[in-house]
Amino acid sequence: MQLRFLTIDDAQPMFETLSDEEAMRLTGTKENFSFSQVEAHCSNIQIAEDRADFGILAGGRLIGEVVLNHIDTGNRCASLRIAIWYQQARGHGYGTEALGLALNYGFETLALNRIELEVYAFNPRARHVYEKLGFVAEGTRRQALWWDGVPVDAILMGLLRSEFKSTV
Repeated sequence: MQLRFLTIDDAQPMFETLSDEEAMRLTGTKENFSFSQVEAHCSNIQIAEDRADFGILAGGRLIGEVVLNHIDTGNRCASLRIAIWYQQARGHGYGTEALGLALNYGFETLALNRIELEVYAFNPRARHVYEKLGFVAEGTRRQALWWDGVPVDAILMGLLRSEFKSTV
């Protein structure tokens, strides 16, 4: 498994995965995107200064993304998100490894002090991975998402540089 920066060439595989219902649910994504929107996104992330978008490669195939976004160098903090796009790639440790590499990049390369994320209450598997990497639950955004007629809490989790144990 390895990470590489996403490029405009990744628009097609990214677009193709937007029909995966489980990935959409786990990320709380309700919007439908056109190919031109995905292509514009992939073009914009290459020049954005407040984010680092990595493609997750396993066996030479792009299987997902891990993103440090809302990078605030003045306050030395950022947000983190991940998506493993393909059902068959989930549950093999790729996400844990990709998160470790992205965290190392954030803390070591970008010299961040804090990285935070949100995880929905219906995703205990992801929460377990985040806790394994050292993230601490800091609060709950109650009923932050409405999914299939049911309100879902979002748990805010944070990790400080002093708590991070590099996996690289």
